[in-house]
Amino acid sequence: MSEPKHKPISSTDAVHAGIERARSHHTLTPSIAQTATYTFENTATLERYMRGEDPDPEREEYGRYGNPTVRELERRVAALEGGEDAVAFASGMAATSTALFALLKAGDHVVLFRDCYRRTRQLITQTLLRFGVEHTVVDAGDLAAMEAALRPNTRLVVTESPTNPLNFCVDLEKLSATVKAKGRIRTLVDSTFATPVNSTPLSLGIDLVLHSATKYLSGHNDVLGGVVAGPSHLISLLRDTRGIVGSVLDPHAAFLIMRGLKTLALRVERQNQSALALARALDRHPKVERVHYPWLESHPSYPIASTQMRGGGAVVSFVVRGGRAAASRVVDATRIPQIAASLGGVESLIEQPAIMSFFELTDEELSKIGIDPALIRLSVGIEETADLVEDLLAALDHA
Repeated sequence: MSEPKHKPISSTDAVHAGIERARSHHTLTPSIAQTATYTFENTATLERYMRGEDPDPEREEYGRYGNPTVRELERRVAALEGGEDAVAFASGMAATSTALFALLKAGDHVVLFRDCYRRTRQLITQTLLRFGVEHTVVDAGDLAAMEAALRPNTRLVVTESPTNPLNFCVDLEKLSATVKAKGRIRTLVDSTFATPVNSTPLSLGIDLVLHSATKYLSGHNDVLGGVVAGPSHLISLLRDTRGIVGSVLDPHAAFLIMRGLKTLALRVERQNQSALALARALDRHPKVERVHYPWLESHPSYPIASTQMRGGGAVVSFVVRGGRAAASRVVDATRIPQIAASLGGVESLIEQPAIMSFFELTDEELSKIGIDPALIRLSVGIEETADLVEDLLAALDHA
C-alpha cells in the first residue's frame, strides 16, 4: 500500500496545532466567552470598529458575528486541515446550508454525487430547487459523469469522500483538476468520514472542506457543531453569510469540540484498526453478502482510498443475506453497539439505514439510491477490537 497523498496529522498536531501558547489569564485550556454582546469604551472606539480601523482584529460587536472561544476552534481546524481560515457553525447541516447559501444564487447549477448524507441531498434537490438553483446527481466517484454534467452555469460540485453510507471515495486530486480546468466552479468536500487524520482535501486542490464536528472532531456524541475550512476569501464570505442567517456555534459547544480535538488522532487511529479488522471478518462470513469499506481490496474505491487516505475510517457498512428482517435480527442481537443515529463517537453505534435514515422510502426507492434494505451501518468506537469482532460475529448467528 503506497503512502497517502497528503501530510497526515499526528497526535502532536491534534493537541497543539492552531493554539496560541500565551492565553489570556495564562490558562492551559480555552476560556468560554459566554456573552451575547460586546462593549466599547466610548463612541470613538465604536466608530473606529465600524470603519474597520480597530487595532484588535479579534474584537466583535455582537455574538452572531463572532466569539473568542469559537474563533479559537476555527483557527485549530484551519491548522489541522492546512487551510488559511475556517468558520464554525451550529451543526454540520448548518455548515452545509450556509456554505451553499453563500456560494449559490438563482440560476446556478450544482453537481452532487449520489451516495451522500440524505439531508444534504434533500437540501440540494428539494430546498435549493425552490429558490431556482438547478442540480444534477451523478453516481458516487464517477468523474466522467461529473464532467459530462458540468454546464456553463455550474458553480459548485459537492461530494463526500468517503461517502455515507457506502464508503465510496472520490479521486479528489483529479476532481479538482477537472473542475479547475472549466473555471468559475468551486469544489466542496464533506470529509466528515475521513477526518483530517485520514485525508486533507485542501492539499489535493479542493476549495472547501466541511466537517460535521458533531462526529469525529468532538468524538463523544455530546455536542452539535459544523465547520468549513479553506482559503480566507471564501471563508470570509461564509462567515458574513453566517452572521446574516444566524447559524452560529455556541461557545460552550466550541469548547467541547476543542476538548475532543486533542484526542482526535488517537481515536481515529484506533478506529481505523478496529474497522479494518471488522471489515475483513465480515468479508469472510458466509451470512454477509458484501462489505462496503474502502480499505478492503474488494471495494471499488480501494485503489483511490489506499493512496489518498491514511486509513479506511471508522464506518463499516455491510449487507446481510436474507433481506431486511435478517439484518434487523443482527442489529438487535449485538450487545456492544447501541442502536442510534450518528457516528464518530467513542461508543460504537449501529443502525439499519432502511428503517432509520431512509425510513420513508419504499424498497424500490431505496434501490434507486443504492441502499439495500438489508444494509447495516456500523460506526466503530474505541472498544477493544477483539470484543467488537466477537460481538458482531455472534450477532450474525441470528441472521
